[in-house]
Amino acid sequence: MSNTSTIASAIDARRAHVEALLSAYPDVTPEERQLMVNWFRSEASALDVALVASNPAAERGYRRFRSENVDKFTIKDMGYALLFAAIVAAAILLIAWRAF
Repeated sequence: MSNTSTIASAIDARRAHVEALLSAYPDVTPEERQLMVNWFRSEASALDVALVASNPAAERGYRRFRSENVDKFTIKDMGYALLFAAIVAAAILLIAWRAF
């Protein structure tokens, strides 16, 4: 077995595990919930997420899990938005100051 097919098998197994957990969601342990959060945020590719989302067996759990754990704005996200707005405002003020 080649290294590429071994990696692909591991990725498929991980995705199947997440799908099984989503089918049982919200009846999962906090450790399993954190595993799913980490998978969606850092491990899953766009194709993996699409394959999980299109699985009819995991659809109800997927939608609820995403709305409760992945798609929420966090304090960190709000901080990034505030920082971005401050940078844009500073750039506009600098442009206006240099124009006059």
